[in-house]
Amino acid sequence: MRIDLTDEQGLLRDTCRDFAARELTPHAREWDEKSEFPAAAVKKLAELGLLAVAIPSQWGGAGMDAVGYALAMEEISRGCASTGVIMSVNNSLYCDPLYKWGTDAQKHQWLTPFARGEKLGCFGLTEPEAGSDAAAQKTTAVRQSLPPGSDPGGDFYVVNGSKNFITNGVHADAIVLFTMTNRALGNKGITAFVVDLRSKGVTRGPHDRKMGITASHSCSLYFEDVRVPAANLLGKEGEGFKVAMSTLDGGRIGIAAQALGIARAAYEDALAYAKVRKAFDKPIAQLQAIQFMLADMATEIDAARLLILRAASLKDQGVRHSTESAMAKLYASEMASRVANKGLQIHGGYGYIKDFDAERRVRDARITEIYEGTSEIQRLVISNSLLKA
Repeated sequence: MRIDLTDEQGLLRDTCRDFAARELTPHAREWDEKSEFPAAAVKKLAELGLLAVAIPSQWGGAGMDAVGYALAMEEISRGCASTGVIMSVNNSLYCDPLYKWGTDAQKHQWLTPFARGEKLGCFGLTEPEAGSDAAAQKTTAVRQSLPPGSDPGGDFYVVNGSKNFITNGVHADAIVLFTMTNRALGNKGITAFVVDLRSKGVTRGPHDRKMGITASHSCSLYFEDVRVPAANLLGKEGEGFKVAMSTLDGGRIGIAAQALGIARAAYEDALAYAKVRKAFDKPIAQLQAIQFMLADMATEIDAARLLILRAASLKDQGVRHSTESAMAKLYASEMASRVANKGLQIHGGYGYIKDFDAERRVRDARITEIYEGTSEIQRLVISNSLLKA
C-alpha cells in the first residue's frame, strides 16, 4: 500500500488543519462547557465541501476519496471532536448510503442538498433495547397499498417506534432510518428508508447530556404513525441490514480518524506542556518517565494512522474492507483513550481541571470505543474473519 499523499489530498489536509486552528480550537472548550452546537463552524464546513468529502461533485460533494476524508476527519477532530462527529455522521452515515443505495431521484432530493450542506442528515439504527443486536429493534414499518387515484401519496409505509442516541438528531432535516418490516426474518426483515424529520408524527427528545463530545447534540426520536412514501425505500424491502453494515464499514473509518485526531491533540498538548513545566529544576520533558510516555503516545498514533489509511485505501479501491475498518476503529479508539489518559497524567493536577484541555480529551476519546460498533463488536468482526480464512 502506498501512503504518499496526492497533491489534492495534501491540500485538503492542510486546509482542514488551518481551518481547525483558526475556527475550532479557539472555541472548542467553550462549546464543550456550554454544550453549544457549533452552528457557524458547521456552516463553514459546508462551504469548504467537508460535509460530503467523498461524494462526487455531480451530487453536491467535494469529489475526493476515502483517504482524503480520513485526513480531513483527523484534522477537524484535532480541533474539536464534537465538530468532527457532526461532520462524520453527515458524510459517512447519511450521504454515503444515499450515494450507494439511492436511486437518481432519491439522490436529487435527499443527497444533493445534504452534500452541499444546505441540510443536515442523521442515521437511525440504535434503539433503547437494540444496540449491537440490530435484529432486536422494535421500530416497525407496515406497508399500506391503496387503489390508484385514491390517495395523492400512493403507496406508503406507516412507521412506529423510537430511536435513541441519534447524533445530529436535534438539528437534522432527514434520517436514514432502519425498521422491521418482517420480524420473523430477523436481520433479513430489516428495511431502510430515508425519512423527512419534519413529517407529521415525528417527535424529537431533548439533546442528551453526555460525558464528552457535548457540543455534538444527540437525542431520541419518536415515530408515531408516520407515513413514509414507498418511494423513500433505500434499497429493497429486507435489504436494510446490508445497507446498515455496508454503511458502518465506511463509518468506522471516520470514527477511527476522529479518535486519531483526539489522540493527536492530547499528545501535542502534552508534548508542549512537558517542555515548559519544570520539576526538580528542569523541564519534565527531560525526565525519562515522561519521555517514555511521549514515545509510546507518538508510536501508537502513527500505528493507528497506518491502519486507518489502509482501510481507507481499500475502500477507494472498491475492495471489501470490513475487517480492516474494524481493526482501524478498534485500535484507534482504544489508543485514543490510552493517549488521552497519558496526556492528562503528564499535565498532573492541571490536567484534571477544566482550565486545560487534557480532561476534555479523555472525555471525548471514550465514546469512540462505543459508537458505530463497540470494541467488542469490532473484535467479533475481526475474529469471525480470521476463523473463516
